[in-house]
Amino acid sequence: MKPPVNVVVNRVINVVILAAGLGTRMKSKHAKVLHRAGGLSLVEHVVQAASGITDAAHITVVIGHQGEQVKQRLASTGVRFVEQTEQKGTGHAVMACRAALESEDGLVVVLYGDCPLLSENTLRELVNRQASGDAAVTLITTRLEDPTGYGRILFGKRGEVAAIVEQKAASKEQLAIQLVNPGIYCFRAELLWKHIGEIRPDNPAHEYYLTDMVEILNKAGHTAAAFEVPDSAELLGINTRVELAAADKIFRDRKVRELMLDGVTIERPETVTIDGQVRIGADSIVEPFARILGRTAIGADCRIGAGSIIENSELGDAVHILPLTSIADSRIEAGAHVGPFARLRNGNLVGAGGHIGNFVELKNTQFGAGAKASHLAYLGDSEIGEQANIGAGTITCNYDGVKKHRTRIGKKAFVGSNSTLVAPIEIGEGSYIGAGSVITKPVPAAALALGRAHQVVKEGWAAKKKKKAE
Repeated sequence: MKPPVNVVVNRVINVVILAAGLGTRMKSKHAKVLHRAGGLSLVEHVVQAASGITDAAHITVVIGHQGEQVKQRLASTGVRFVEQTEQKGTGHAVMACRAALESEDGLVVVLYGDCPLLSENTLRELVNRQASGDAAVTLITTRLEDPTGYGRILFGKRGEVAAIVEQKAASKEQLAIQLVNPGIYCFRAELLWKHIGEIRPDNPAHEYYLTDMVEILNKAGHTAAAFEVPDSAELLGINTRVELAAADKIFRDRKVRELMLDGVTIERPETVTIDGQVRIGADSIVEPFARILGRTAIGADCRIGAGSIIENSELGDAVHILPLTSIADSRIEAGAHVGPFARLRNGNLVGAGGHIGNFVELKNTQFGAGAKASHLAYLGDSEIGEQANIGAGTITCNYDGVKKHRTRIGKKAFVGSNSTLVAPIEIGEGSYIGAGSVITKPVPAAALALGRAHQVVKEGWAAKKKKKAE
């Protein structure tokens, strides 16, 4: 559990997340920050990390391109938004927040919506360093073997940050510097808002760069400090699909390692896809090429078969999902077996010890404890009683072309193979449905229902037909 918000530094912490840009190098019609890695959009990861150092009311997301879509994606988080109507650089984006934030003393942390790997612990350390020192700003830095494209950090005689030199303006000696500026800052709020208006677009792009604040603050008699983060992967900014894939791999590797250290067996971990919000209990086994997505929660002693896909679902203890099964938005209680080749689409509840076999599809169905549908069935908008048996080829005809209707099958009912149940309909407890029946009327408890034509056999018919054709 994270420490109480703002207690560490005992002052207001405002976080500004810059998320207004298009991201042209992604070559996408979608805003860059809406692309996904590790199960969440890039900007959701950043908001999640920021939530570790302050509350949602003090997180401001600067939006521009596809701003409404960004708002929708973050609607449940409670963060606030400021629109940057024209994208004129990072300094200009922070300036857009001035009216909303300058009345609040404390600290201002500036993050980027396309930098999803930054951890809450690193942000907390950044804030603590700024709060405990005398600098006007503390900026994160890291060392890169290939620093191409990044601004280089220049230090003064006392170890303070003297300047940030951009790649295009750097000398040969400065280009050899491996300590770079990823662009993440923690400012003293009153000094940021006092001096941010001094940034000038005196550069070839005619943009307002936040990096100029270091020189501006130095000239005003203040200092800038640096906080070096040893793991440069945390500072990976996403500009291309290649970098997006690299970030996704880092998230996935972190998650499978976390789960394995918590007692989950993952066979061939390099082949599985597990989202960051997934929870799996001890002694469960995940077979190769499984995909476990969204807010899925899996109990202890479960087995997830090879190639299965489970999304936003809850599995109790000792559930066995056989290979190549697809489950979405469903709940499966303890000891149930599902698959192989089964599909649970949405809104399903499978009771304890239930058995869903191969090529069985469920949709919006309550499947009772101990009930069985072993193969080749479609059960939609249904209530299947405890210990009922659903034969192969059974379908619930739940749609009349206008509305969906429910089928109710009582406890211990037996539905014969290849039965067609035309909803709305109720099959009573302990009743039997003869194989091959079309059932359109309610069946009382403990009754036998047959709904098929009387069989006719014409002996010698085939021979006569053949002779006639000669």
